[in-house]
Amino acid sequence: MISWIIYLLITTGTFIFMEGVAWFTHKFVMHGILWVLHKDHHQKKPHFFEKNDAFFLIFATPSILLFFFGARNGFNWMFYIGLGILLYGIAYFTIHDIVIHQRFKWFSRSNNSYIKTIVRAHKMHHKHLDKHHGESFGMLFAARKYWQKSQKSKNEAL
Repeated sequence: MISWIIYLLITTGTFIFMEGVAWFTHKFVMHGILWVLHKDHHQKKPHFFEKNDAFFLIFATPSILLFFFGARNGFNWMFYIGLGILLYGIAYFTIHDIVIHQRFKWFSRSNNSYIKTIVRAHKMHHKHLDKHHGESFGMLFAARKYWQKSQKSKNEAL
């Protein structure tokens, strides 16, 4: 029983940690040395497939390797770190590609304050079309100022 609690904590901790990894990678790698892959994501009219989609494979590789070696060694801690990375990737894809960018027209615009806040933060990120002077590099957690703006516009609507 105690091992499942530990594995749940490892998976959850990895999921949360991945937001920091995504923020750091987005700010310093995607808007840095690998801007050549990320640049098309900041274009006004991107295509359905973008060079930026290569980051899916870049982030999936450690998860796949951790699944493999963790399963091979009796489903140890490596497997659950891989699971945390996978779950973060699913959440990132759902929020970024489906909810925010409407890459698949599965959901319409939401009145949910969390969704409005992350959409606002992401729009502020995309107002910068070059790799410099960016803001809001995270995905699942938005800065307080975006929450305050969402609350203000919600109160004005009432």
